[in-house]
Amino acid sequence: MQSIQVTVPFKEGLHARPATELVKICMQIKSDITLIKEDAHVNPKSILGIMSLGAGYGAALTVQVEGVDETEAIAKLETFFKG
Repeated sequence: MQSIQVTVPFKEGLHARPATELVKICMQIKSDITLIKEDAHVNPKSILGIMSLGAGYGAALTVQVEGVDETEAIAKLETFFKG
């Protein structure tokens, strides 16, 4: 398992367009992904899960990836969260 710490770089937070883009990226990944904000753990392959986090601009998140393509997945997700 690999994990990274990221900060939400989008002025509107992780809502609507950015959440949809994140789901698209995650759906291409075979590994299990967990997005963590404080005590909330969600699957970012679900837009409802992402939206339920209420992650606004500057929110600190942990991304955990476990599976066959975790190295590539971490790289893609890190690029996404760089804005």
